[in-house]
Amino acid sequence: MRYTTFIIFLGLNISVFSQSIKPKLVVGIVVDQMRHEYLQRFESKYGNDGFKRLQSQGFEARNHHYNYVPTYTAPGHASIYTGTTPRYHGIIANDWYSKELGRPTYCVADTTVTAVGGTERNGLISPRNLMVNTITDELKLATNFRAKVIGMSIKDRGAVLPAGHAAEAAYWFDSNTGEFMTSDFYVDELPDWVKDFNKKKLVDKYMKKDWTTLLPIDQYVESTPDNVPYERGFKGKDTPTFPYNLDKLRMKNGPYGMIRTTPFGNSILADFAKAAVEGENLGKDEITDFLAVSFSSTDYVGHNFGPNSVELEDTYLRLDQTLGELMKYLDEQIGKGEYVIFLTADHGVAANSQFLLDHKLPGGYIDMDEIKQIVAQGIMDLGLDPEKLILSSSNDQVFLNHDYIKTQGLDLEVTQQKVADVLMQIPQVAEVFNATDLANRDYTDPLRIIIQNGYNRKLSGDLLILNKPGYLYNNYGSAGTTHGTGYAYDTHVPMLFYGTGIKNGSTTQKTYITDLVPSLSMILNISIPNSAITGQPIEDLFDE
Repeated sequence: MRYTTFIIFLGLNISVFSQSIKPKLVVGIVVDQMRHEYLQRFESKYGNDGFKRLQSQGFEARNHHYNYVPTYTAPGHASIYTGTTPRYHGIIANDWYSKELGRPTYCVADTTVTAVGGTERNGLISPRNLMVNTITDELKLATNFRAKVIGMSIKDRGAVLPAGHAAEAAYWFDSNTGEFMTSDFYVDELPDWVKDFNKKKLVDKYMKKDWTTLLPIDQYVESTPDNVPYERGFKGKDTPTFPYNLDKLRMKNGPYGMIRTTPFGNSILADFAKAAVEGENLGKDEITDFLAVSFSSTDYVGHNFGPNSVELEDTYLRLDQTLGELMKYLDEQIGKGEYVIFLTADHGVAANSQFLLDHKLPGGYIDMDEIKQIVAQGIMDLGLDPEKLILSSSNDQVFLNHDYIKTQGLDLEVTQQKVADVLMQIPQVAEVFNATDLANRDYTDPLRIIIQNGYNRKLSGDLLILNKPGYLYNNYGSAGTTHGTGYAYDTHVPMLFYGTGIKNGSTTQKTYITDLVPSLSMILNISIPNSAITGQPIEDLFDE
């Protein structure tokens, strides 16, 4: 009896002890424009050290979704790291019409700061437009600012928004110099390790390679043939086909910037991540550090070639190898079982509309000229001047001139609804929501809820448009693709956890992007960020 009691007591203490162990380092990985189905579609060609290691030795939320629109890079990264939606964190798109300024604004633009390294015009960047704390901010607060936080990406917004307000620095790639840079929001001078990395000029090394397929091209049966009209390709090459002589093509496609639209943009970022671990001594003491790494080349390749291209598949096979190499590096530098990784995506992507049409699937194009005619005529039929009434339209939102509405003696909500009825005349529009309803009503319909979650009363437009699934605007072109909707192809993304205190397994229960931060807060045993009120910890994730 005493022996049994001792074993139970020992087991309880081991459980309590294991739950109190914190990781030395958290590595947050965001893969830009990654559909969840890429984990399955390319599974047979992945190795065992990358995605499969995260899945087989970690935890996978298989039915993981965004719970707002628009599904773009900036709101995606902000939502991942704050645990809330644009309704509260204020990053409503990559850029939007500012009602306060009366002009477009960029999500991380800040004219009060200056560039550190890189090009001056690419350094007017900070997280000041983000209205709330990130999980990285909370880690800084929980450790009395002893934890180190570094954010990095090819894109500035992919580096800045995850790093938060209190980070040591966020670094992004300057396409004019081929170097990583930051702004004086963070530091007055680049650290020596960043200077040393930039001096290596690794962009030139990678761009001297030919981009050929990792495997024999006839094995890429998960993708369309290599030469199809759904792909854009590069300037200076007549067809979007392998191989790509990057050294030759880079002059016409940007001597440094072209690397973004190849798998090697991910490679150089992984190199930079390793340099950060060593340069900042991340994970070397009892205080948990945080490295936020956002791989952007998948998005550039996806926009250019589409989700069914050989180029996209090859990019993921190479990213799988890059992830495996990064984890082996972390095993050696931090210690196997001493760190936590989460991997997710900032959004998915739509199929090319012509691809859908050619395969007799729902979808098509929205004619911009037709839209302008329908809207202009409809507004004139209301007795109003469309040029005076509409201030701006972007991100499927329409901003109305409230002063003009007042001078006409009209009620704002009534006018909003009348314009909404005009917009509903567009054949490809599924629904239009007016701002007054979104501000004052609570919805039960799932699609209406995600529209409302993306609506910020101070920043968003008067009308939010929901197009039918599979439709793209014709001004985008017949090749390539984009994203931004609330449909599953844009919302369903991977959610993988791996490392200290995380149970091996998976769940098919529906989870949301806003559940990531509460879950991570429980793992780190720190406060949930100040506006993370819309998500819940994923209970199946934790060791019991």
